[in-house]
Amino acid sequence: MKLLHSLWARLPRPLDPLRSIKVKFGIVAAAGVVTAVLIVLWGYRLGFRARETMPVGVLVSLVMTQLIAHGMTAPLRGMTAAARAMARGDYSRRVQTSSRDEVGELAQAFNTMAADLAAVERQRREFVANVSHELRTPISALRAVLENVADGVTPATPEVLESAVEQTERLGRLVTQLLDLSRVEAGAITLDLSALDVAAFVEDVAAEAAAGHPDTVFDLDVSPGLKGVADRDRLHQVLANLLDNAARHSPPGGPVTVKARPASAGGLVIEVSDEGPGIPLSERSRVFERFNRGAVSHGARVGTPDGGTGLGLAIARWVIDLHGGDISVVDSQRGCRIRVVIPASPGGTP
Repeated sequence: MKLLHSLWARLPRPLDPLRSIKVKFGIVAAAGVVTAVLIVLWGYRLGFRARETMPVGVLVSLVMTQLIAHGMTAPLRGMTAAARAMARGDYSRRVQTSSRDEVGELAQAFNTMAADLAAVERQRREFVANVSHELRTPISALRAVLENVADGVTPATPEVLESAVEQTERLGRLVTQLLDLSRVEAGAITLDLSALDVAAFVEDVAAEAAAGHPDTVFDLDVSPGLKGVADRDRLHQVLANLLDNAARHSPPGGPVTVKARPASAGGLVIEVSDEGPGIPLSERSRVFERFNRGAVSHGARVGTPDGGTGLGLAIARWVIDLHGGDISVVDSQRGCRIRVVIPASPGGTP
């Protein structure tokens, strides 16, 4: 049975080059009718009546139709089998087809959809695993500290209590970021647009970053009188995250530069640069993925450093998308440079 199926699958498919399934159906119908008529005429010349040759003509025309139409419905059967496999959680099935008509296009679209669903499922599993890991780490550390204090193993010194507070703050930041990300992805976040004095705004964010990184020098370069329109709180979240990442990756005492300029087509351009190891070209698109923490490797960094949650840049991308803008890693002679572009009339669909 398998041998017959294999031989049948290897038969040529004469109608595959045609781009219209209507033309294919017309050719199949015409071939069946012509075959039946020729059989009847051939039998008439041999002295057979039409009622005797007609069944033979119909049978031969059916065989001819099967040969000509071979492969027309194979993609549909493949999609049916793949859909059933997807219902069981198997997203690896793909439809093989060489047809160029509407069914072939449907098969290609089905394969694209299957690949997208497989990617979504993989991301969902990675997301759950990463969330579980990120939550377990500070909870385990906090539990160990509290158990040692409760059992009298470790005295409740200010240093020990400060360590417990740090783990609590880390846990709080992670929960807050997860909530922000879920609200953004669900479309529950709306923009509260207002006019910004960019110089004062950048100074405020840089002052907060300097308080958390006293060894880092923040160099501000803002065009005089620069104005912009954005959601102040959300843009504050983005810039604060960029400054924090830059300070973490910069060498001790290394400067972090913030430049703000008007965009050529109106709007606002903000760039944050550091003098750290930089990000490889192949990894620049991945730094905005969720939980892409990465590490420093071969003199170049990938993602956020250890101690971060890997959610900050993902949230930054979604916030900028909500503004209808763009955030990306751009070329720099040294270190890393991230550019944020806010349009003159913010508002878009991420």
